[in-house]
Amino acid sequence: MSDSRASISDAEPEQPGLVIANYGSFLDVEDEKGVVHRCVARRNLGSIVCGDRVAWRKINGGVVERRLPRRTLLARVDTRGRSRPIAANVDRIVIVTAPRPGINEDLIDQFLVAAEHTGITPLLLVNKIDLLDRPALEELRGRLLPYRKIGYRVVFSSVRRQHGLDQLLSEIRGKYSIFCGESGVGKSSLVNALLPDVKARVASLSRASGKGVHTTTTTVLYHLPDGGAIIDSPGVREFGLGKLSAAEIAQGFVEFRAYADRCRFRDCTHRNEPGCAVIAAVRRGEISERRLRSYHRLLARE
Repeated sequence: MSDSRASISDAEPEQPGLVIANYGSFLDVEDEKGVVHRCVARRNLGSIVCGDRVAWRKINGGVVERRLPRRTLLARVDTRGRSRPIAANVDRIVIVTAPRPGINEDLIDQFLVAAEHTGITPLLLVNKIDLLDRPALEELRGRLLPYRKIGYRVVFSSVRRQHGLDQLLSEIRGKYSIFCGESGVGKSSLVNALLPDVKARVASLSRASGKGVHTTTTTVLYHLPDGGAIIDSPGVREFGLGKLSAAEIAQGFVEFRAYADRCRFRDCTHRNEPGCAVIAAVRRGEISERRLRSYHRLLARE
């Protein structure tokens, strides 16, 4: 940015703003009156993401001068090991899954570990239940029962049948929530159902692969009419946790906490160590064996 442009922008008063979208070179910043301004950011501000509060000046559209302190930050690690911030100042992670393209419990567990590590409240939302007959739905409820037993909220929804949307809205009203999950699970369809005027882009599942098509390419914030906001994020099939230690990952499995302190070894990985209280709890049926296997797969991946 040239010195002349900087001097002009300095003549304009700073004002607070909310980043509602990041397009790489440009940011959409909403002012206190709800007007959106296409802005550029000063250099050396670090990452600025959807949900960030910023100080900006109105010049040539807008110039973001400072990023204000964050309450929370949700980030993932890409395949090259680089941290990729996704959204800031969110209160709730809505982990969206669906029978098609399929319930990916390992991905759910990755999001849950991230939520526990960042202090963001998770909610598990099972969408598209209209694809299931009653026996299949009951089987799915049983499959996900371990999450409810350890204290997580689980909501079942169908946009087509308008089922579960009121319950979802009651869970996120007044909060800043991010919808996360694989492509094709219906995140943008849920946004459209809750906020019909938004008309976020929606695409069908790929008929050839059955996998989701990445329709949402930019993380975008939408305000709820009764307070709070929804952040719609691009679909992911993996959510890298980065350099979390084995102990930090274990802390993300909330049901382990009551037992881990009783393990014989302080650095117990709950594999085959003698005196492992977590393994003993699995054998007694107090901890899900599938969740323990998921924990071991996370250790191997990170």
